[in-house]
Amino acid sequence: MRVHVVSDVHGNAEALAKAGDGADALIVLGDLVDFVDYRDPTGGILGRVLGPEVSARFGQLRSSGRPGELATYAREAWSRFDDPAAVVEEAVRAQYAELFAVLPAPTYAIPGNVDLPHLWPEFAGTGVCLTDGRVVEIDGLRFGFVGGAPLPPGFRRHRGGPWRPHLLPAEDFAAQARALSGDGPVDVLCSHVPPGVPELVYDVVSRRAESGGPGLLDVIHRDRPRAALFGHVHQPLAPRLRIGRTECVNVGYFRRSGTPYVLRW
Repeated sequence: MRVHVVSDVHGNAEALAKAGDGADALIVLGDLVDFVDYRDPTGGILGRVLGPEVSARFGQLRSSGRPGELATYAREAWSRFDDPAAVVEEAVRAQYAELFAVLPAPTYAIPGNVDLPHLWPEFAGTGVCLTDGRVVEIDGLRFGFVGGAPLPPGFRRHRGGPWRPHLLPAEDFAAQARALSGDGPVDVLCSHVPPGVPELVYDVVSRRAESGGPGLLDVIHRDRPRAALFGHVHQPLAPRLRIGRTECVNVGYFRRSGTPYVLRW
């Protein structure tokens, strides 16, 4: 059996169309949407809708802005529209129409933190299985899936605004992860964010720790899956490490690499 795994597609439909070539199945671990392109300010939803100057400034503030400065700037930039949330959703729909159209059958997919999962059933065809929070058997192995990203402990998700990332309260994320083994241990754990291990969550370019998934380490210690696969951290300090018998693997920043991770058994 040969399965290809990708994460952090961020609008790269051309590479996604080839991601399943030669594989028996494709697994997508989220972040299909290209909201802001930090390398090309003319790209992404932010660059196309608000312009490259706004996109470039957004990137600067995200990396080095003072607390609250980015939120204030984004709020002012979107104020030019009467209904900015509708503008964003229309742009996301356009990306999803292109991206879901190139997914092969079968594809098993979960959302990342920049996705809008409530739109997915509208675009997923019969060959695409939406697996967030589910366990799916693929050729004799049990694959457990956890999408989205956790909010930092104590934080609440803000309502309103044009962009509503797929963030879950940390306790809800952990409960969803732990519930995967209700009918037996999983053989492969698939998530968008990595387990909460410092080497796996640290991005060497942004020089900060990204989100790690509460509850994922519990599943690894309890079920001892053969692999834990994830993305989210584009330039990880450690792209892979072993926890007991479990090989933890960041499958790579697919938007840039265009190369899927290959899982064989």
